[in-house]
Amino acid sequence: MSAKSRVVVGLSGGVDSAVAAYLLQQQGHEVLAVFMKNWEDDDDSAYCASNVDFVDAAAVADVLGIELEHVNFAAAYKDRVFAEFLREYRAGRTPNPDVLCNAEIKFKAFLDHALRLGAEKIATGHYARVRERDGRFELLEGLDASKDQSYFLHRLTQAQLARTLFPLGALKKAEVRHIAAELGLPNAARKDSTGICFIGERPFRAFLQRYLSHEPGPMLDEHGNVVGRHVGLSFYTLGQRQGLGLGGLKRGGGTHAPWYVARKDPARNALVVVQGHDHPWLLSRTLAADDCSWIAGAAPPAARLAAKTRYRQRNAGCRFEPSADGFTLHFDAPQWAVTPGQSAVLYDGERCLGGGVIHAAG
Repeated sequence: MSAKSRVVVGLSGGVDSAVAAYLLQQQGHEVLAVFMKNWEDDDDSAYCASNVDFVDAAAVADVLGIELEHVNFAAAYKDRVFAEFLREYRAGRTPNPDVLCNAEIKFKAFLDHALRLGAEKIATGHYARVRERDGRFELLEGLDASKDQSYFLHRLTQAQLARTLFPLGALKKAEVRHIAAELGLPNAARKDSTGICFIGERPFRAFLQRYLSHEPGPMLDEHGNVVGRHVGLSFYTLGQRQGLGLGGLKRGGGTHAPWYVARKDPARNALVVVQGHDHPWLLSRTLAADDCSWIAGAAPPAARLAAKTRYRQRNAGCRFEPSADGFTLHFDAPQWAVTPGQSAVLYDGERCLGGGVIHAAG
């Protein structure tokens, strides 16, 4: 890339993308910004106020003196991300929409739009890094381990990484907030978003109930005893503790211990719950995954690697065994609440190799 290139930044209204845009300016690039509107249903509600985000993004663009375009990708999001999200929930799995959103919207629809604007690169506020070696591109973890977002980016391709910059990859979150405060950015102290990609922070079960049919059924303990009622299998995920409506006492007395979702039994429309965080039914030493995507374009050979089965988890040592339609992982230590529908992401040191969607654990 030339010393001064045209870079289009996805400006979300948050502090990370704002500082990413500033850093690119400091590096001498011609910076344009795009605000992506990707959700229209009930957009006037308290939970999905993209208009508020756009106001913040516009204020940042004004301070930085960059052009901001408002682009609507809502149709693409609904077709490519949200429809798959609902399909997975209907099948009893727990999908990760942020992974699909990055692959299909932020680094596909947005990238295509940026290229039409004459951009050489796009940039986002993700905490990750890209390294080029001999014309090939590697995805590396962000240096701030507590903010690293490579897990969500593991489905990116060589073509996408070749066009992508992550200006925050070598920074810690505290440094990013400090830069924003020094610049007087209006969103310097804005709280980080923790909601579903582009859908916002809302009561999740109530949101899903608008889109998924629900058939109540029994909650069973490990012995098959009915201990409560569930509102529909789609609305629970393995390892879930909150929202079960169960007290902590064991049947027949005993010590207080919280209940966790351990299994789903679609044949009986039953939700199986167990007591205690470290119950054996919540621990897995193996998993199988399919629907794979590899940064290098092909699966790595069988090897000792590390993996995450959920975001914000430490990399866990494992043995990786590829197969014709996916891979199997054998972990050194039991992993907690390995959940079908979530992504198993592989690492070789700081390098993210890619991953697949979990379909079984044992």
